[in-house]
Amino acid sequence: MHTIAVLALDQVIPFDLSTPLEVFTRTRLPDGRPGYQVRVCAATPETDAGAFVLRAPWGLDTLQEADTIIVPGTSTAGAPIPADVREALCGAAAAGTRIASICSGTFVLAAAGLLDGLRATTHWLAAGALAAAYPEIDVDPDVLYVDNGQILTSAGAAAGLDLCLHLIRRDYGSAVAADAARLSVMPLEREGGQAQFIVRDHAPAPQGSTLEPLLLWLQDNLSRELTLADIAAQAGVSTRTLIRRFTEQTGSTPLQWLHRARIRQAQHLLETTAHPVERIATRVGFGSPTAFRDRFKRTTGVSPHAYRRAFS
Repeated sequence: MHTIAVLALDQVIPFDLSTPLEVFTRTRLPDGRPGYQVRVCAATPETDAGAFVLRAPWGLDTLQEADTIIVPGTSTAGAPIPADVREALCGAAAAGTRIASICSGTFVLAAAGLLDGLRATTHWLAAGALAAAYPEIDVDPDVLYVDNGQILTSAGAAAGLDLCLHLIRRDYGSAVAADAARLSVMPLEREGGQAQFIVRDHAPAPQGSTLEPLLLWLQDNLSRELTLADIAAQAGVSTRTLIRRFTEQTGSTPLQWLHRARIRQAQHLLETTAHPVERIATRVGFGSPTAFRDRFKRTTGVSPHAYRRAFS
């Protein structure tokens, strides 16, 4: 079983601490077995979490035994980290352990020297401070999370959920991650920045909404070259009314929704088939493989070939 160590430092943010606990302890494999063993560890017998005091069951030695270490954010971002914490994190990194941070936890990884020369993110309010304090890090404040392979960082609050689901996807595939997303009551769409790697066979449609029939029709016609006028004609409304209803019921425009649906379907095909990228581009409605590759990379942050290597 995959062991995850969640490192609780003084002034740990309770939300950031609870996110990996909830997501990973509820993850179940197709046969019903738990996917993870989660251990909360700390450097001291008691940890000040602001509103409460935490007594972690495990110490820093647990970091050396873990497959993945999660470092939640603290309310004292940028404060020096204890020498024993730095030593434990660096030792785990040298051993090849996967290490991820949530929110201002990125500062802890930066202070340990684990992000030198890498791209990273953190809460947008703290991104400027991170970049100023650690100029050797390529700070990207516009993404939900950054995956460098062994070292991962995420933005604030809900982005920690995106990161955890991404890790589940890496470990166990899209079906297990999708189940975890449902248990976490995650939004079906995540706007902006690096899109979630959680995909479904079908684009989500708000059940019972007036748009549901249209969204299902769009899903069935992803391979067609569709314009805004085509979609409005299918819905029997003006383009202006169509845009208004889409914005109200999905939080995006019709063409934005269509692009995301096409990318989701492309992800599914890359995971489950051996079709060439050119064929997949056609099946999901892109006029050329080049346009497909550009859109796919802008949406997911990786190329179709890299995505297939990671998730097929």
